[in-house]
Amino acid sequence: MSAYAALLLTMSATAPQPYVPAFDPSALKENVAGTPNETLVLGSPHLSGLPADFAPQSLEPLLARLAAWKPTIIAIEAVSGPDCERLVRYAPLYPGASDYCPDPSAAQKAVGLDMAAATIEADRMLGGWPAHPAPGDRRRLAALFLAGGEPASALVQWLRLPVGERRAGDSLDEGLVAALDKLATRRNENFLIGSVLAARLGLERVYATDDHSADGANAALDKDQGYAAAMQRIWDNPVVKVRLAEEKALEAKRDGEGLLAIYRYYNRPATMRLAYDSDFGAALSDATPQNYGRRYAGWWETRNLRMVANIRAAMTAQPGSRTLAIVGASHKGYFEAYLGMMHDVRLVDAETVLK
Repeated sequence: MSAYAALLLTMSATAPQPYVPAFDPSALKENVAGTPNETLVLGSPHLSGLPADFAPQSLEPLLARLAAWKPTIIAIEAVSGPDCERLVRYAPLYPGASDYCPDPSAAQKAVGLDMAAATIEADRMLGGWPAHPAPGDRRRLAALFLAGGEPASALVQWLRLPVGERRAGDSLDEGLVAALDKLATRRNENFLIGSVLAARLGLERVYATDDHSADGANAALDKDQGYAAAMQRIWDNPVVKVRLAEEKALEAKRDGEGLLAIYRYYNRPATMRLAYDSDFGAALSDATPQNYGRRYAGWWETRNLRMVANIRAAMTAQPGSRTLAIVGASHKGYFEAYLGMMHDVRLVDAETVLK
């Protein structure tokens, strides 16, 4: 053994060991009364970024497999209406809210209710929802969801209507009808997978579980040119090039199975690690006096924790549920790690479901 190796061995033996807490929630799952909650995290590409020849019909093999798993809760990467109202109200603290928060003002005018009142009324309707609601009830609920900033849930109600009943009336005016028809073809996984699957399975809504309140911690960095330059340098690394090349090759090889190959790729453990190495891991190891990379990674962890908390909250009212969480693929590894820590959550392997 060289002198240097001996020194390293001595240092590792004498270095203080990190504290590992004795309490581990992930190890305390055996005493759940009844059927545990099952959760499938589906890492997804953002469909808006796929080539121009993408067709919604290519999602059918994926939808068939997800439908066969029979989720009872579907969570999507969208900010809820009430959370958006907070972000917009405090816009100087949360720059960019208009990029991911739809404007509900037209729907609010049509129903005569503001965000809070529309959200409360939708909740009241669902609380007494009949087994066989009339078409007018679905149109009214769709309008309330739009007014409450929940367009994906509004689309669920729209798709559950017979085609002949997808018309104006019951608080839906012609403008809102056109908006719903447009959502039905929008290149976005929240609608083309989340809403479509919910309607197909007979669910009444989806759950918007995204969170951008974490943006406030780094709001000042948006005006810091040094931060933007540092992130571009961090992302200019060999692992990013590997990741982009693999994604491009998959997009070019779509076949009779539609987008299944792409979804299988995004839900592999190796792809989750690739996302970390190319992005957040690279940021953590980048040294700058301003700690740009560490602040970026801190924002990312905070956002994922709050998103997972929203998903867990959706499960709480339905013990024994099956939850499908549809999220951008870079979130998947974090979602599974955080959800796996919870007593009453059993993770389901997406690779098995997508076979």
